[in-house]
Amino acid sequence: MQAIETHGFKIPLIGLGTWVLRGRDCTRVVTQAIRIGYRYIDTAQMYDNEAAVGEGVRTSGLRSEVIVCTKVAPERLAPHDLERSVKESLSRLRLDAIDVLLIHWPNPRVPLAETLGAMAKLKHDGYVKQIGVSNFTVALVEEAVKATTEPLVCNQIECHPYLNQDKVIAACRKAGMAVVAYSPIARGSAKGDELLERIGKAYGKSAAQVCLRWLTQQDIAVIPRTSKVERLQENFALFDFHLSDAEMKEIATLARNDGRLVDWSWSPKWD
Repeated sequence: MQAIETHGFKIPLIGLGTWVLRGRDCTRVVTQAIRIGYRYIDTAQMYDNEAAVGEGVRTSGLRSEVIVCTKVAPERLAPHDLERSVKESLSRLRLDAIDVLLIHWPNPRVPLAETLGAMAKLKHDGYVKQIGVSNFTVALVEEAVKATTEPLVCNQIECHPYLNQDKVIAACRKAGMAVVAYSPIARGSAKGDELLERIGKAYGKSAAQVCLRWLTQQDIAVIPRTSKVERLQENFALFDFHLSDAEMKEIATLARNDGRLVDWSWSPKWD
């Protein structure tokens, strides 16, 4: 499995997102993904599926090989609340430790240094192995790097060809952080894209695979979500073809001003 190395920690280029997956279906998909070869499983307190994800990881019999990432809800970032919520996450996951813990969304009402300090303490105490952030802008990445005492391994952001994220990607790389792309096929929009389909035909690949390859070829990790086994296998088959420089540039032209899909009332001011 190809991976990005950040601060001595390796993040696989392909992982499984679990947003909206629930219960037995979630457990089944997680177990199947791991058996196919996935080694990075992403969940969050806000997804309400940590127990099902943890069960899927344990059922696979490959816990020691799998990186499990969960994310702290924005309303639980004050130090005492964060520590309590992470212990609750561990209890739901029923795992020895959380491999990667992220701030899910920034919360301007809680000083970032306090949140990161609490996360560093959890790491020192063995509850968490690595820490990072999600949905952080350039300014927030820079603030976080200055405020933390522990390395931040990644920033998980919405990233796909329809949204230009060059500024925040550059800020992450300057800080030595990996970029992990959620909604990497733009919630399915990539599947019917004429340009991606045309490029895919030359390689015997689908439009979605071309979209994911465009990201992974830039050393951006992807965590597509699916509930179908055949799609799990398709999303995983990304490393037996290579897009040309011309194709990479052509795909980049798909970016548009209204390309962002995930934007809430609590979102930061995007770059």
